[in-house]
Amino acid sequence: MKDDASSDDNAYRLIFEPPDAETYMRLRREAGMNARSAAGAALGLPNSLFAVQIVHQLEGKSETVGMGRIVGDGGCFYQVVDIAVQPAHQGRGLGKRIMSEIRAYILREAPENAFVSLLADGEAHRLYAQFGFKPTSPHAIGMAWYPQPNR
Repeated sequence: MKDDASSDDNAYRLIFEPPDAETYMRLRREAGMNARSAAGAALGLPNSLFAVQIVHQLEGKSETVGMGRIVGDGGCFYQVVDIAVQPAHQGRGLGKRIMSEIRAYILREAPENAFVSLLADGEAHRLYAQFGFKPTSPHAIGMAWYPQPNR
């Protein structure tokens, strides 16, 4: 496990690996995001191109309170996903710390002309705009499909 203990607030540290499936599903739920299946999380998390967690340490206990990941093909396409911070820890710049690490990874690793995308829920677009993300419309419109397996 690779981590970074340097911080303005010593109660928080960064870990550069995906969370385990249980932590991932908990953070998504607590942040008000749509649920993902345990099977999907177990398959998908190890395939992250990059991941960062923010761990809060208090009185000898530690808990992951924020996360973010990049998925994609590692060459042409990168998608920023799973940016989540527990509500009790929001407003402390943790989302910015996550996005700063994601931006640094993209600048360091992505080839020229790589396409980096994300879907911004609610007011999250304000955070992402600070890191250079812009709406794609009217040039392109984001679309999604949620397949349901045959049962």
